[in-house]
Amino acid sequence: MNRLEELRRRHAAAEDGGGLERRERQHREGKLAVRERIELLLDEGSFEELDKLVQHRCRDFGMDGQTIPGDGLVTGHGRINGRLTYVFAQDFTVFGGSLSETNARKICKVMDLALKVGAPVIGLNDSGGARIQEGVLSLGGYADIFLRNTLSSGVVPQISAIMGPCAGGAVYSPAITDFTFMVADTSYMFVTGPDVLKTVTHEEVTKEELGGPMTHNATSGVGHFIAADDADCVRMIRELMGFLPQNNREDPPRRVCEDPVDRADPELDKIVPAESNQPYDMKDVIRRVVDDADFFEVHEHFARNIVVGFARIDGRPVGIVGNQPAFLAGCLDIDSSVKGARFVRFCDAFNIPIITFEDVPGFLPGTAQEFGGIIRHGAKLLYAYAEATVPKITVITRKAYGGAYCVMGSKHLRTDVNLAWPSAEIAVMGAEGAVNIVYRRELAGAGPEARVAKVAEFNERFASPFVAAEHGFIDDVIEPRETRPRLARALRMLETKVDTTPKRKHGNIPL
Repeated sequence: MNRLEELRRRHAAAEDGGGLERRERQHREGKLAVRERIELLLDEGSFEELDKLVQHRCRDFGMDGQTIPGDGLVTGHGRINGRLTYVFAQDFTVFGGSLSETNARKICKVMDLALKVGAPVIGLNDSGGARIQEGVLSLGGYADIFLRNTLSSGVVPQISAIMGPCAGGAVYSPAITDFTFMVADTSYMFVTGPDVLKTVTHEEVTKEELGGPMTHNATSGVGHFIAADDADCVRMIRELMGFLPQNNREDPPRRVCEDPVDRADPELDKIVPAESNQPYDMKDVIRRVVDDADFFEVHEHFARNIVVGFARIDGRPVGIVGNQPAFLAGCLDIDSSVKGARFVRFCDAFNIPIITFEDVPGFLPGTAQEFGGIIRHGAKLLYAYAEATVPKITVITRKAYGGAYCVMGSKHLRTDVNLAWPSAEIAVMGAEGAVNIVYRRELAGAGPEARVAKVAEFNERFASPFVAAEHGFIDDVIEPRETRPRLARALRMLETKVDTTPKRKHGNIPL
């Protein structure tokens, strides 16, 4: 056989992977084959494969007779919407997608290249874990990947898609990356599997309950997105990438905006209920303000008392953070503080302006929150806002009480533009509670009419947005219908903003 024929044979073997029968099994399980995933992810015809002919070096346990070019991992680069992207994808049909020493080197190679040229990295995970036959070489490979995840953090966007099993040490690479996608019914993540749990702790739990997509999207917060199937997962990744810059030195990509920038929306004038204890959906506010009502929510199922996600205003990508009065009255708790803090820090790392819609009655009370460290976790959100140097704009729609007022992008944390609606209530606490303290003696023995009058007086004298505006803590009180044009003009004004933090190696965020 001449060299040309041998080359073609090896390429064909690499593309065949574990063979037709195993690929068909993937299909029966509702999963796409590895190269089908890459074809859907990247622009047509743009994929350039690297290390296609790499083979493992293990000679123990009969592995010397089992070699397939590529070794169960496809790596390379291509384009998403015309922009360079690096990708690695595990092939479950070859050794269960297990990580070998050579696999790890392939992953590290594309991560190193991505860091050098400043381009995102997307990992499609579908693996049984470390390759047992290779022992510590496989484990060392994981650590090499973790190091690169850490060094790349905040420099280039890193996306993980869990499209099958991901267990043991393998879970820590996705945990360091910026966003994690999971697929309904076919993906799961856990450090320790159900069988070991049953043996060690005597807990009986299914893989789905322990580490399925909804567990991690709604309960643990490990997953940011849940997709219906592989194709939906890839579509969502492509949509997310449209909001992100290539690296931390670039601005996010702008689009032509056909939604009028000066569009006023009279419906916003009546969206906040007259009674301050009545809920409304902050997502309705967000969609009415952003371009084309297009809001790409992140962490939709986790800590639903805060809403985070991406949108565009005047064609510019922005990060949105909003308290959600429709869930837990919009209180901040442990989970929502961590969720908000991580999102704010991502936006700050990648030059994405942060817009905050505030309606927060305070931090959630209770022993569970205090024992769980709400002080420390709430400080994470405070730290993230204070640290951020990107353009920051806050709109107070209703409540801004106590320490939560300070935390949610207040003027005191270097927020550039702070606006309030006439319905805003800015105070140490709600009028009802404040009156109980301030006028306790005066109201002793008085009728309900006196109490109602004092509540109204407190709201007018101390909780009105005009009081905060008089002190310069609010830049303007605006009509709700004018929110979109005011935000658009503020973003234009802040386009060349430069802010700094003191020189240091890094801060010590209260982890």
